[in-house]
Amino acid sequence: MSQITFPIYRKYKNNKNFFKIISQDEFEEISFIGSKVIVTKHLAKILPDRNLIADLLHDSNIADQSTKEEYESYLNK
Repeated sequence: MSQITFPIYRKYKNNKNFFKIISQDEFEEISFIGSKVIVTKHLAKILPDRNLIADLLHDSNIADQSTKEEYESYLNK
């Protein structure tokens, strides 16, 4: 298995959540609630959080690739 270089950026297919995966057990999430932009930092301490990170990294059915520029464009809104 090849070495993963972090951070990695992903987004849900509906463009409602954007992720900056910092490591195998840490990520930031941008979500949209109404007109608000919410940024949440997650530290994966339980299995479901670790599974989410694995799914974001390896399962193209739940998330598409994104970019640093796209992710950061939502931080300034």
